[in-house]
Amino acid sequence: MIADVLSETTGRMTRAVEAAKEDFATVRTGRANPQMFQKVLVDYYGTPTPLAQLASLANPEARSLVITPYDKSALKAIEQAIRDMPNLGANPSNDGNIVRVTMPELTQERRKEYVKLVRSKGEDAKVHVRGIRRKAKDELDALKAEIGEDEIARGEKELDALTRQFVDAIDDALKRKEAELLEV
Repeated sequence: MIADVLSETTGRMTRAVEAAKEDFATVRTGRANPQMFQKVLVDYYGTPTPLAQLASLANPEARSLVITPYDKSALKAIEQAIRDMPNLGANPSNDGNIVRVTMPELTQERRKEYVKLVRSKGEDAKVHVRGIRRKAKDELDALKAEIGEDEIARGEKELDALTRQFVDAIDDALKRKEAELLEV
């Protein structure tokens, strides 16, 4: 029973860490990266649609991105969605077939703002992992009647080690993203 709780908790925490890494990837660095456009939703015939479902993204140069829509009628909507996306600072242009996005160079001040944003996202991810831990601890406490207190204490120690492991994974991803942001 304890093993079931711990395995379910491991799965939840793994998903939380992956979500944090995806969230970090959406924050732009000095280079253009197709992952930055993951959360761009395009108003496609009245339905918010992820950009990746409407177009292919290519990265021909370090600071530019080429977006080729599958449906040419979506060009204007894609261009507008990119322009409206906060924290990108991108200015797209379309030539009738593709959308070119050139990313402006980041200033030192803007890099520091992005580091603060990433730290905030990292802290949110850690809070989420701790929330998962709290829920798992409640599930373990509910098993006290069926299983002895020694087994529950052992399970809680394993849970704490698991939580530490996933919080450290978030910290590592955060450090890598900060280094990437501050790299000129």
